[in-house]
Amino acid sequence: MKFVIVRRWFAVCVMVGAGLAAGAQDMTVQARDPDGHGMLCKLGGKRVLFVSGTPEQMGSAHGRLLADLVPHVTPRIMALVGAGYTVQKGDWFYDRIEEIVRRAAPHTPERFLRECRAMGAAAGISERDALCGNFFPELFHCSGVAVRNTASGDGRVVHARVLDYMRDINLQKYTVLQVFVPDGGIPWMSVGYAGFLGTVTAMNARGFAIGEMGGRGEGAWDGMPMTFLMREVAERASTVEEALKIMRDAKNTCEYYYVLSDAKRDIAALYATPGKLEVLQPGQQHPRLPKVPEDTVLISGEGRAKVLSARLHEHFGKITPELMIEIIKRPVSMKSNLHNAVFVPETLDMWFADAGKKTPACDEPYTKVNLKALLDFYAAQGKAAAEK
Repeated sequence: MKFVIVRRWFAVCVMVGAGLAAGAQDMTVQARDPDGHGMLCKLGGKRVLFVSGTPEQMGSAHGRLLADLVPHVTPRIMALVGAGYTVQKGDWFYDRIEEIVRRAAPHTPERFLRECRAMGAAAGISERDALCGNFFPELFHCSGVAVRNTASGDGRVVHARVLDYMRDINLQKYTVLQVFVPDGGIPWMSVGYAGFLGTVTAMNARGFAIGEMGGRGEGAWDGMPMTFLMREVAERASTVEEALKIMRDAKNTCEYYYVLSDAKRDIAALYATPGKLEVLQPGQQHPRLPKVPEDTVLISGEGRAKVLSARLHEHFGKITPELMIEIIKRPVSMKSNLHNAVFVPETLDMWFADAGKKTPACDEPYTKVNLKALLDFYAAQGKAAAEK
């Protein structure tokens, strides 16, 4: 199995008990979509965006409710990313983006492209910029781990995902916890950003969770972009087994690693390229990795993997979400740590943290949310509005 060591992305999922306090906070409504297909809320200091309906309705609600933020992400931050890419690669960034869109769009579900165009139009940005902000992750690649059963205190899954990526470009200023309620799909939430309709960190209402780590393979773009493949899985899969089937049937791009978990306490790590998809089972050893604990899958880069392995061994059989938050602190997380999330699929709880202005996400306070509670809140607000 070709599990290579990669550098930037990291995810972890563990069978553990939900040991953190609930930390309930009041949700306040900041704005409502005039067509009734979304709301922008605040939970503590975090933005929470709800969108529902058809692709066009969700995209338009996203664009309208975040119209003051989306243009800062694309085109402005994308211009910074593009300048860095052009200097590093000696290649014009927007030529590559246009190539990615041309090659990947035929393999991308049409509903995602329709939503993207609607979002751009509602936010007042060009279609090119809307697509750029959602296809550019195909240019950048980076690590993951999973643990369960005997590694835990009570057998529950806790799935922790660390995103180490470009903290210095201040993308954290535009973070949005997104809750999608698509017509005909499973409701789900994503730790995301204004204008970003795919996902790299997600959990759905059936208790399925997924995180991603990029590898190599730049240029293999004839397939469904990773962020939209993850959204496809989030909207359609109730279990790891169902997700694996969707991902096997899809045409993959580049080289990616995934960590998946579900409410039935199944976990898996995947290695995916356009030509194959291989599964790394819990407890499976690999020569490129440090010793993997029992009931554990570990994929991480260089010295961080050794630290992670040591911490998991140290707390083996006792891990809780509170301990997991400590386990994934530096140097497991990198200086570029943009966001972290810790899922408990059985309860639909998630703790997440975003990077500060000068601090990695692992050093920032975590906010706890419950997906069922979020969906109930959105439904109640919609009912109340309809009764007025």
